[in-house]
Amino acid sequence: MMTLINGRLILPDSNGNFKICAGSALNFDEKIISVGKPIEGAEIIDAENNFVSPGFINIHIHGAAGFDTMDENINALKNFAEFLPSTGVTSFLPTTMTMPLEKIYRALKRIRIGKNFSQGAKILGANMEGGFISKKFKGAQAEENIIRADFSLIKNFFDVIKIITVAPEEIDFDFIDRCREKNIIVSIGHSAATYEIAMAAIARGANHITHLFNAQSGLHHRKPGVVGAAFDSSAIVELIADNVHVCPAAQRIVAKVKPRSEIILITDSLRACGLGDGLSELGGQKVFVKGNVATLEDGTLAGSVATLNNVLKNFCENTSTDIAAGVELVTKNPAVELGIFDKTGSLEVGKAADITIFDDDFNIKKTFVNGNLIRN
Repeated sequence: MMTLINGRLILPDSNGNFKICAGSALNFDEKIISVGKPIEGAEIIDAENNFVSPGFINIHIHGAAGFDTMDENINALKNFAEFLPSTGVTSFLPTTMTMPLEKIYRALKRIRIGKNFSQGAKILGANMEGGFISKKFKGAQAEENIIRADFSLIKNFFDVIKIITVAPEEIDFDFIDRCREKNIIVSIGHSAATYEIAMAAIARGANHITHLFNAQSGLHHRKPGVVGAAFDSSAIVELIADNVHVCPAAQRIVAKVKPRSEIILITDSLRACGLGDGLSELGGQKVFVKGNVATLEDGTLAGSVATLNNVLKNFCENTSTDIAAGVELVTKNPAVELGIFDKTGSLEVGKAADITIFDDDFNIKKTFVNGNLIRN
């Protein structure tokens, strides 16, 4: 048993809104035991006046530290998971991309195995991005592997796939119905859909938007597109707040238009994340990294090299969002959408002791997964 003292705890208030609470101890083993007075005899951990947050959840991330979800070696996924706590992430959805179906199937099988890993960030399932998208807005996805959505193609992976991206203008809407029956979140992305089609898909159950603004029809005053539908509905939006994919002004607009319960911060990061400048790879395509920008040879943005703690920092600074409120966008919100908020996503009694400690500049100091110290 451990007792964490001298931390600025980020806790839900009586309305469920996160607030900063100083002066209380956090007692835990594998789960949160209590918040308040230290338990006598417990191992003492001094948070040194840093923020103590629920562990971050990254629902859209392709790779980091030289490893990628699509790598054929199961050890790559394991190493990927072991890196993420250094960025404050305690659970995540490894994300696939548009490649031949058999390669995607192999990735999903590895993710199924990875849900039982005992080290690093917890794998919650898969985010299936790619395959069922628009050629017009393929982004960094390979056009030759784009196919029409067919429910039978994913029937063996209902236990693994948690989110799936589709271009609604390219599908039969019964695909949405059948996914929702299996509790798969259907997300609109890599899409040229009109506002009308996007709104119809959202009404049908595709109530999630893959990396808002990026690789989708934009907001025009006569053609509001996918972005307009996202703003004019209760759809939950992903946001890559790396100041490259979405500039600070656009982040501020999102913060004003959408209630914070409908925003989830993601990284969409590549294997190049954490490696610095140089040549990298994405789905067999060369990627060139300079600073915080990663592009294909033709200049197309190719995912990010951002970490979730830095994305959180950017969003809070750009939108003047209180740190505690900002933390909801990487903890509570993804947990609620994934249906696991009864198990994780806040520092409440009985939930998993997934804990991230970070300083005023959002540098990660310590990370606990199920009460085990992963990074010190």
